[in-house]
Amino acid sequence: MQSNEVDELYNTASPCRSGSQIVYAWARDAPSLHLPKDVGFLIGKDSPIKYLVLQVHYMHRFPEDKLDNSGVFLKYTKESMPRQAGVILLGTSGVIPQHRVENMETACTINENKVIHPFAYRTHTHALGVLVSGYVVRQDESGDVWTLLGKKNPQLPQMFYPVVNTKPIERDDVLAARCIMNNTNDYAVRIGATNKDEMCNFYLMYWVENDTPLEQKYCFSAGPPYYYWSRARENLGNIPLSEA
Repeated sequence: MQSNEVDELYNTASPCRSGSQIVYAWARDAPSLHLPKDVGFLIGKDSPIKYLVLQVHYMHRFPEDKLDNSGVFLKYTKESMPRQAGVILLGTSGVIPQHRVENMETACTINENKVIHPFAYRTHTHALGVLVSGYVVRQDESGDVWTLLGKKNPQLPQMFYPVVNTKPIERDDVLAARCIMNNTNDYAVRIGATNKDEMCNFYLMYWVENDTPLEQKYCFSAGPPYYYWSRARENLGNIPLSEA
């Protein structure tokens, strides 16, 4: 998001007062998203999603003599779909020290008695992001088993890519995400909303069969220097190497 002197003259706020959730996001000239067969987001009067709000972030101030044609085309049906789609967003707060490669990590346990079927993921950072990866962590006789859901260089087109493992995710499984950041600046960079700040986001899109999506929409940690996987309340073991 652009930050300049004009912006600082005005108050800013989130698009919604409360209860917001991410349905879709797009960046860096990515292609469109096509949902799997029989999968759709339930939206409308008798659903948890009553309104759709479009928020557009511009890399640079839009020229005054140009017309803007930004937007999103949606396909919809009034027929009930057997599979409802949902999105959970994993992210962090935190600080990236100057001249340092930093891992920003988060993890959350699925506490709801639901079975979700992951089918797509999206990564997002600003300029310092090198690699973003997402995992599901399960336990067996050997301890924690980390299964990759997807990883991508966030400087590439930021679309929803197919997950590399579609095994259903259940109660007590742990979702985890890591952003590798490389700060070559002479100053520290914090997580924030403007293009002077950074973001560490891993979106996981999934569907549920004849059920409703997770009530949990977000999984955020305090980030560095306070939070790493090695300090997580889930007491995670067999943590992947920092390059992963």
